[in-house]
Amino acid sequence: MTATAPIPARARATAFLPRLALVLAALLATLFTAAGPATAHAALTASDPKDGAVVATAPAQVTLSFSEEVAMGDDSIRVVDPRGKRVDTGELRNMCSGSTIRYGTALHSGLPNGTYTVAWQAVSADSHPVSGAFTFSIGAPSATQVVLPTQKAGGGPVGIAYGIARYAAYLGFTILVGGAAFILLCWRRGSAERPLQKLVLRGWVLLTASTLVMLVLRGPYTGSGKFADVFDLDALKGTLDTKAGASLVSRLLLLGAAALFVAVLFGAYARRQQGAEPAGSGTEPLYVDGTTGSDDAVNERKDTSDLAFGLGVGGAVVAGGIAATWALSEHASTGVQPGIAMPVDILHLLAVATWLGGLAALLVALYKVPGMEREAVRRFSKVAFISVLVLVLTGVYQSWRQLGSWSALTGTSYGQLLLIKVALVCVLVGIAYLSRSWTARLADRAAVPVQANVSRETEGRESEGRTTDGRETADVSRETSQRETPRTEASEGETAPEAAALLTAPASPERAAQLARQRAVKDNARAKQVRDADPGRAGLRRTVLAEAAVAVALLAVTTVLTSTEPGRTAELETGRGPSAATAVPNRPVKITLPFDTGGPQGKGTVRLELAPGRVGANGLHLWAQNTDGQPLDLPEVKISFTLPAKEIGPLPVLPEHAAPGHWSADGVQLPLAGEWRIDITVRTSDIDQTTVQKNVKIG
Repeated sequence: MTATAPIPARARATAFLPRLALVLAALLATLFTAAGPATAHAALTASDPKDGAVVATAPAQVTLSFSEEVAMGDDSIRVVDPRGKRVDTGELRNMCSGSTIRYGTALHSGLPNGTYTVAWQAVSADSHPVSGAFTFSIGAPSATQVVLPTQKAGGGPVGIAYGIARYAAYLGFTILVGGAAFILLCWRRGSAERPLQKLVLRGWVLLTASTLVMLVLRGPYTGSGKFADVFDLDALKGTLDTKAGASLVSRLLLLGAAALFVAVLFGAYARRQQGAEPAGSGTEPLYVDGTTGSDDAVNERKDTSDLAFGLGVGGAVVAGGIAATWALSEHASTGVQPGIAMPVDILHLLAVATWLGGLAALLVALYKVPGMEREAVRRFSKVAFISVLVLVLTGVYQSWRQLGSWSALTGTSYGQLLLIKVALVCVLVGIAYLSRSWTARLADRAAVPVQANVSRETEGRESEGRTTDGRETADVSRETSQRETPRTEASEGETAPEAAALLTAPASPERAAQLARQRAVKDNARAKQVRDADPGRAGLRRTVLAEAAVAVALLAVTTVLTSTEPGRTAELETGRGPSAATAVPNRPVKITLPFDTGGPQGKGTVRLELAPGRVGANGLHLWAQNTDGQPLDLPEVKISFTLPAKEIGPLPVLPEHAAPGHWSADGVQLPLAGEWRIDITVRTSDIDQTTVQKNVKIG
């Protein structure tokens, strides 16, 4: 019979990791392949008049169509004439019907010929402000004094302040939830340690303060962009009526419940843990009041366990509620599968907080509490592993929702930030692996019982020349006698009772303060000596410190990511990606392509819009811009449509020059549905030209 040796645990883990990576990669590929067309930020999908259009007569109104629900007010759409005078009535018209999201505003009658500017601003369903501007002309294009706004909604100093408050809120949530989870799951005795108490309390204060700042800045952030409007009570009232405002108020109410949780954790629960012998000491529990009876000990442990269970359940509910204030008002609340996305987002936030916040608590404990047990570090290692696993699974799902295609992973700002976030997570996991190796080398340094600590400290102070009532003895009395008693023959002949009275005389305030400073230096040196006595603990502190530094950068990237336009929306607006090329009723096909003819000033981009983007007659508009974003008048532009699957085409289109850098054509006929190839030929000089292509679906 052949005996088979068991596979070591490290080898099993090493063999399991590649399999897990393959499974996650396959899952990610499947999700991206099955991506649908829904978005998260709202995108402007159509307008009437169209951007750059030249109409024969003045329109009665201007309408805007969006990819999803938006919040708009009477002042959200502004139309101004070439001199900058407003020509709309200022009344918003809700023209939404079914899945079509359309808003408009009426124009004054009798508008003269010229170029008009339309500027709009709205708040998308995920609570982020969106804005834009475009022009159209009546009769013929003309010069205009209006400059299109370059600053997007949510930008400027108010946007920067709001972004800082957002980061502070994420950081406070991470410290509050992660620190409390570290105490309850990994090191219950830590509830009585002052450094950990300060850490969790600071997390609560930071989250509360940042939430209040976000609440008062919300109005200017989505509106005027001016700090002065912070004091506008009407704007604050309007904020409270929005989904984002309700979420911020709910977060403040939940923070009140969190304050009660923290009070119990660092009050009654900490007092019970402070009197108990550390786990694994091998002795019967020793309490502050000196009781060691087995019945009392069993009852005390049972009550403490019940209190810990109650704190765990209550803390999880409160933490989940606070995380839900983000999930219910931001990216997860709209787009693909919001009913699944919101619970997944809550799990994602809780996993991040448990991992990174617990890491911060571990770092504080390693530097400030020399007596932390090895078992507490091992427990955190297990908790961190589970948190990372949840983080990866929920992160893959969220990436699919927000990107929608592989091209968005590298072709959009959201995808690029997501790649940076993934890289930082990988770095964190690598450093965590080093920390795990240091954990295995830790010496098992159990904490000393409370009474024993007090007794040893008292004995140490007495041995240094101090009595238990705090009076200075030999050193103090000698200095006092030298400073205050003249060295005379009479003093040298003092009796024993007189010398004893002199020894017990109180020291001067200056000397007492000096001795207190000396004792503090000795205590710090002794604590550092205990901390550095274990090489494994010193190595673990270094790796955990490195993890914390990377975690700070990771939270910063995450904060920027949550306010960045998702890849789905970005591709829809620029005309890239499968969702952007799919023709949908009331949603024109838009594509943007770079070109380079190779000659001087031969680089730029062309933007083509085909509306309504379906079989039959379509309107076509094309705009050309140079690398600086300015209109580029090309000597020649040619467009053709080809349907390779049916061997139709190329069907040539010769657009007419409508304005500087703008060409248009009406009645572009596409006879069949399918995937059409659009060829755009641009010429920048007599000899420099190139052709760029894009496939679009016409259905």
